Amino acid sequence: MARVKKLGVFYTVLIAIAVVASLTTVATLYRSGSGSVPAWSKSFQPGQLSVKHAFLTDKCESCHTPTLGVEAKSCIACHATAAADLAKQSTAFHAKVQDCRGCHVEHQGAGRPTRINHAALLRIGSHLAVGAEGHPGVPTEMVNDIADFLGVAASRSAEKNALDCASCHSNRDPHKQLFGRECAGCHETTTWRIAGFLHPSPTSKECAQCHQAPPSHYMEHFKMVSMRVAGKEHAQVNQCYLCHRTNSFNDIKDVGWYKHH
Repeated sequence: MARVKKLGVFYTVLIAIAVVASLTTVATLYRSGSGSVPAWSKSFQPGQLSVKHAFLTDKCESCHTPTLGVEAKSCIACHATAAADLAKQSTAFHAKVQDCRGCHVEHQGAGRPTRINHAALLRIGSHLAVGAEGHPGVPTEMVNDIADFLGVAASRSAEKNALDCASCHSNRDPHKQLFGRECAGCHETTTWRIAGFLHPSPTSKECAQCHQAPPSHYMEHFKMVSMRVAGKEHAQVNQCYLCHRTNSFNDIKDVGWYKHH
């Protein structure tokens, strides 16, 4: 019985020491930063930082705020001067965004810490529309982060209906805006490929409704080279079907695979 009591006292003291040590460590980290406790950052890092952020490996507080996690203002402090990115049409929206970690996730090792997350963009857009009061708080962000980590499917229909796809993708629109700006009418947010897409019949003569001829077809090159190679010296620029096959524009009828440029 006495031995059991001694063991109980021993474990109580041991637990008390562990609690005091933990609280002391937390207090030291809070006051002096991650570098104040040897090997702290290496022991608790979930993974390596990207190459560009590697210099912050032992400076956790550069990005992480105690009790709040990663705040956008920490990112903005360094990246607000990225004029080249803010000037590009596809990335100009970063000038107004106050939430970075939805698409930029660190501790994933080498490579760029960028992962397009349309659900996060939707939340950001909601924040911009309704103001700070509509921005999800830390608990909501934690739930979203955990759901994303577990691979829980987001609401694709909500993303498709609410996102303005063309605001980011119009500069690389292969349709040349011939189909308008409603990308979600055909495309999913998970992939641009359309599984059920069937090209119109090879006998169709309305190619120009979807396909725009390259600049060379509007120059003397069209008459001097393109028409002669295809053997169609009276073809019009919008009569794609006279020279091209539907499997590829580089597959010329009665000639075969031809790529001049």
